[in-house]
Amino acid sequence: MSQKHLGHTARKRFGQNFLHDQYVIDQIVSAINPKPGENLVEIGPGLGALTDLVAEEVAHLTVVELDRDLAKRLREHPFLGKKLTVIEEDALKFDFASLVKTDGDLRIFGNLPYNISTPLMFHLFSFTKKVKDMHFMLQNEVVKRLCATHGDKLYGRLSVMAQYYCQPIPVVAVPPSAFKPAPKVDSAFVRLIPHATPPAQVDNIDRLQQVVTTAFNQRRKTIRNSLKELMTHEEIEALGIKPELRAEALSLQQFALLANYVERKCVEASVEVKKAE
Repeated sequence: MSQKHLGHTARKRFGQNFLHDQYVIDQIVSAINPKPGENLVEIGPGLGALTDLVAEEVAHLTVVELDRDLAKRLREHPFLGKKLTVIEEDALKFDFASLVKTDGDLRIFGNLPYNISTPLMFHLFSFTKKVKDMHFMLQNEVVKRLCATHGDKLYGRLSVMAQYYCQPIPVVAVPPSAFKPAPKVDSAFVRLIPHATPPAQVDNIDRLQQVVTTAFNQRRKTIRNSLKELMTHEEIEALGIKPELRAEALSLQQFALLANYVERKCVEASVEVKKAE
């Protein structure tokens, strides 16, 4: 059965759940705390529940909306239209750096479609040097994973990589009833503040991604086994890390040690290959 809200049918393929609880909307906008002159960007404005209130505080707002009907609706809105720059693109592919006016000035926010929230977070992490802060409505479990520390069952690849780039802070829990259609899960609003200096020294971010992904792809195995294609248990031990630990027991700093070691090995191996040629 289609769910209509303000004349718009929520589209399942876009993961649309529209916020309608005014108390929750007020809490969220006050957490974002938009100020005139700021470089504000909303992802997935939908029917404008957050857009309306944010636009009351500022003269201009950029929105990224994939649904062409909603994009058209926003462009033609009698009050919002003149304040908005509507970018009709997929946020997963959009170059957010193209919106930067001065480095680190982007303030990104939105009620993110839950079906793409994790890949979208990873896409956004690549722009954190350009970002002042990010505020997102996400599935509650995703927020818990963003904030989980090592030793926690929900700690995983998203936790490690998010915390390398940002400090995640849960802001407010949101029940399904705050949305139309109501999702089957609880939601939460989270603030992500990019680190001025990353909390761990990483020589190659792609290598950190590789080590973290490899370790968590087989999270029930010890790192001696899950990382055996990348390094020996003696090499792990030499870094002061116990090879019998599982991925969820390792801190970001320990993952950085492993990644930097694997990177050095790869660099040395490629030097040897060049010499042999």
